[in-house]
Amino acid sequence: MMASCARRPCRPRLPERRLSWRVVGILLVAPVLLLSLNSDACGEPPKFETMKLKGKPKKYYEVGEKIYYECLPGRITVFPVMAYCEQNHSWFPLQEACMKKECDWLALQHGEVVAPNKTFSFDHEAHFYCDEGYYLVGQQVIVCNLRGNDVYWSDNPPQCKRSDEFSLVGDSKLICVGNNKWSSDPPQCKEFLYFSVVRCEHPVLVNGRLVSGVRETYSYQAVVLFECLPGFYLNGSNPVFCGGRNTWEPEMPTCIKGFKPTHPTKPPVSKYPGYPEPNESALFEELEELDAGIIAVIILTLLVGLGVLCTCLYRCLQRKKG
Repeated sequence: MMASCARRPCRPRLPERRLSWRVVGILLVAPVLLLSLNSDACGEPPKFETMKLKGKPKKYYEVGEKIYYECLPGRITVFPVMAYCEQNHSWFPLQEACMKKECDWLALQHGEVVAPNKTFSFDHEAHFYCDEGYYLVGQQVIVCNLRGNDVYWSDNPPQCKRSDEFSLVGDSKLICVGNNKWSSDPPQCKEFLYFSVVRCEHPVLVNGRLVSGVRETYSYQAVVLFECLPGFYLNGSNPVFCGGRNTWEPEMPTCIKGFKPTHPTKPPVSKYPGYPEPNESALFEELEELDAGIIAVIILTLLVGLGVLCTCLYRCLQRKKG
C-alpha cells in the first residue's frame, strides 16, 4: 500500500507571547537606566532666606551645570550668588550670599546713639540719649524702614540742646489766705540747667513698692507711682514727683496694714442720715478687731444665758398656777 502524502499540520506560531516578554523586559530595564542617569545629576536647587533662584527650577541638573541666584528686596550681595553641580552630585557653595541693607549710620552730638539689635538694618531701631545738662529735641526712637529696594529712617534724628532756658519753680498761683499771708512761698525763675543738679532720694515705701518711674537717679519733675503689698492699703498722694527742693511732692504716701475703710471717716459725714453715732462706730470697730472664735463664744454665751432665763420664767409661771 502506498503511504499517504498528506502533510502534517504545523503548530501555530505565537508571536504575541514573545512580543509580550520583550515589553516586560523593557519595562524592567527602563527604571534601572533612569536611575543610573539620575544618579549622575543634582536634584532641585536649595532654597535660601535672603535670595531666590533666577529662572524656573528643574528636577535634575547635569554635573558641572551652573545656577544663579538674586538677592531679595532690601538685601545686598556679599558672596557670589552662583552654585554648580559637583561630581558628588551636590550643590556648591551652599550659603546665604545676601545681607540686609542698613540705614545711614547716626551720630548724636552731646549724646549717644544705641542700636539694640547691634545693627541699623531695616526693621531695627535707633535709640537716642543726651548727656547731663542737655535735653532731647525730637523723637527718642526711630526705625529703619524698607520701601521697595531702598531703606530710610522713619524720622529725622533728634538733637541734644543745652539746658539754658528759664522755668518756673514753685506754684504759679498764690492765694491770700488772710492775716497778710499767702497760700505758699512765691515761685522762682531758674535756669533749666539748675534742674540737672536737682536730685531726690530713691523713693522707699515701707510695705510697698514702685510700679512706675523706676530709674537710677531722680531729677527734677521725675514722677513715680506706688502700690502696697498684699494686706496693706495706700494712704496719701499717688503719684508723687521730684520737686525743686530735692524733695518728693506731695508728701510720700504710707502703707497701712488691713483693708481700706469703705465708710466715711471725716467728721461732717457723721451727720448724714443713717450714719452711726460715734459710740456705735467705735463699737463696730471693736467688734471688727475681735477674732472669729471669740465672737462665736460670745454669741454662744448669750444664747445659753437666754435659754436659762427662759427656763426660769417658765418654772415661775408653773409654780404660780400650782
